[in-house]
Amino acid sequence: MELPRRVIVGSSILSDIGGMLGELELGRKTIVLSGPVVREIAGAKLVSDLNASGFEAKWGDVDASTFQEVERVTKIAMESHADFLIGIGGGKSIDVAKLASFNCKIPFVSVPTSASHDGISSPFGSVKGLNRPYSLVAKPPIAIIADVDIISRAPFHLMISGCGDLISKKTAVKDWELSHKVTGEYYGTYSASLALLSADLILNNSRLISRKNLDSVRVVVEALISSGVAAGIAGSSRPCSGSEHLFSHAMDVVAPGRGLHGEKCGIGTIMMSELHGLDSEMIRENLKRIGAPVTAREIGASNDEIIRALILAGTIRKERFTILDEVKLTDVTAERLARDVGVIC
Repeated sequence: MELPRRVIVGSSILSDIGGMLGELELGRKTIVLSGPVVREIAGAKLVSDLNASGFEAKWGDVDASTFQEVERVTKIAMESHADFLIGIGGGKSIDVAKLASFNCKIPFVSVPTSASHDGISSPFGSVKGLNRPYSLVAKPPIAIIADVDIISRAPFHLMISGCGDLISKKTAVKDWELSHKVTGEYYGTYSASLALLSADLILNNSRLISRKNLDSVRVVVEALISSGVAAGIAGSSRPCSGSEHLFSHAMDVVAPGRGLHGEKCGIGTIMMSELHGLDSEMIRENLKRIGAPVTAREIGASNDEIIRALILAGTIRKERFTILDEVKLTDVTAERLARDVGVIC
């Protein structure tokens, strides 16, 4: 079990990053990894602040979260003799920093600028290759520094995506429990409870989140960190990723570019909660209150694409038992499910 050594969530804290990292004694040479937009918003100042604090920091551009990009950054980090890496931004920058640091056997620091997914604290990195995403095991960040002022400036639909990803833990944990009963797979009660706590934080605070203020950002960020830690404790993504994530990945194949990952996970959770016998209407209403899409039309998808994704979802990770292995949807039952919960009409 490996967990972050330092988690700092606060307002206007990024300017003191040099002092915070100095206390961790990670070394002095680092590369700050992100894309051009984040570089303009916060990255350039972060590099300047680090150098003013006695670090030898330089910038490294990240174009995409792919195997090739991870290899390229790994090579740069090794040639630079970096002591640690910093990933600042959204999913791709943090994932590339996470996987490159793992390859180099050095720590990495997670500095999220949006609250769109729980990869900001988990030991897993998502990369694209061969026309589908892969989740690779790495290590959790040595530190997480989340400045809610900066995160609050990100487009609100990114935080909505994070909320969808978090609420999806309700069905992910049910899938894990089911697999434990049917296949004997290991089930960790503590990590499952921590993942459910993250989901319940969003469900219980959906009205607060809809107000789009700093308090709502803090709730979502803390829940995302807690969810990622749950995966670290479990040693797998099981408490955080189940049949609803398989649906999201299937949508990436059937209808690429339609909706964000967490938005599709939220829609998937509505349908999978119905299969599990959970309160799908409660989940739907809370997603809707936050502003998350709850229908195919709201993510620009057709009825046929939703049905095809539901059928495909059960074949994506055959080694992972979920409710889709037990129910085995057909075209007819998939359409009925999606209609019954209002995803299609």
